[in-house]
Amino acid sequence: MLAFLSIFGIFLSLILLYYSRRMHSSVYLSLFFLFSSLYVLYQYILLYSKSATLISVLLLNLALEVSPLYLIGPLLYWYVRSVLTDDSRLRRSDIWHFLPMAIYFTAALPVSFLPWSEKLELARRAAEDTSFLGQYQATILTRIFPQSWVFASRLMLIMGYAIWSLYLFLSYLKKNKISEVLSKQQFMKKWISCLLGFLLLVLVTQIPMIFKSFEIHFANYYLALKIVQGISTTGLIGLLVSPFFFPSILYGLPRVPHPAQTSQTVGTEVQQSPKTSRPANNSFETEYLRTIEQEAMRCMKEHKPYLDPDCNLFTFSKLIEVPAHHLAYYFREVKGQRFNDYRNEWRVNHAKALIQEGKANEITLEAIGLQSGFSSRNAFITDFKKVEGVSPGAFASRCN
Repeated sequence: MLAFLSIFGIFLSLILLYYSRRMHSSVYLSLFFLFSSLYVLYQYILLYSKSATLISVLLLNLALEVSPLYLIGPLLYWYVRSVLTDDSRLRRSDIWHFLPMAIYFTAALPVSFLPWSEKLELARRAAEDTSFLGQYQATILTRIFPQSWVFASRLMLIMGYAIWSLYLFLSYLKKNKISEVLSKQQFMKKWISCLLGFLLLVLVTQIPMIFKSFEIHFANYYLALKIVQGISTTGLIGLLVSPFFFPSILYGLPRVPHPAQTSQTVGTEVQQSPKTSRPANNSFETEYLRTIEQEAMRCMKEHKPYLDPDCNLFTFSKLIEVPAHHLAYYFREVKGQRFNDYRNEWRVNHAKALIQEGKANEITLEAIGLQSGFSSRNAFITDFKKVEGVSPGAFASRCN
């Protein structure tokens, strides 16, 4: 079960990372799930794989493979903080969050330079008797602190960051009873509650079991209790799968910006509304979304960015100087369509204008599609049919 969950989690994390690579807050979330899945795989290899080769590979690069797992907690904290503040930038003070990883990396370096034959022998002993892991001093830290504390340090660190993140979240809810986030994005609060709830469920079952396992022959009783194992597995499944039931979480929690910021961003003056009034807040939100619509329309008409085959949500957001996740929110919640569909409508209308001008008699329809911003003939035909209901060839014939 652990092996399946870890591989499944790694796969889903990579998908999430690919689709959210330009949304910094979602990158934190993707890496959090990726490292969490790797931690589960790490536990499986050490305790249940019985493979001397896999265990020896872990011992071969202990500093490189295990020390990044100390970033699970900071990644969770950065994600929650960036969502609640609508600011995903790392700060100078955030460098100290890398300190635990640096300490473990330094402590594990000597083991990483052991000869391969010695590592293979140690791995063989661990595969034959998992209780050997409770005696083997894998890092310098185990010579200073109890073995159980070193093994549990990663989970304890994650627990500390989870509690810290929960404190930030509860403080946010308390201070923002009259919320300043865009109204249809309130589900993000439920999502963060779900994320922290599942994580705490896993941690409160895992940490005591690690300390208990050192008292009674290490891995022989590790996760052996069926009730605890069931609770922990349920929490882990919920933790790994939950993001894919909330795909909109990739866009973060856009906050209604300050009127001064809005006027600078879109060049439209909006009267400031008191933060203590919900109706005024909603009125300002409506005005802000309207300015996004006006600026998007103006940019498309004047600059025609849709003619660039590489035009996407992120390049367009830079052109109109509106945060990408605010723009994504506008298209998803207000217009009810994807940005790509909005962009392709402009491309199709441009192609129609060229055809109506008689360009189809001078150049091929494929060339018209390329001039309109489409990257290929198939994309031109598919999107033209989607918007107009007929193929470009049929439209050209009708115009003739």
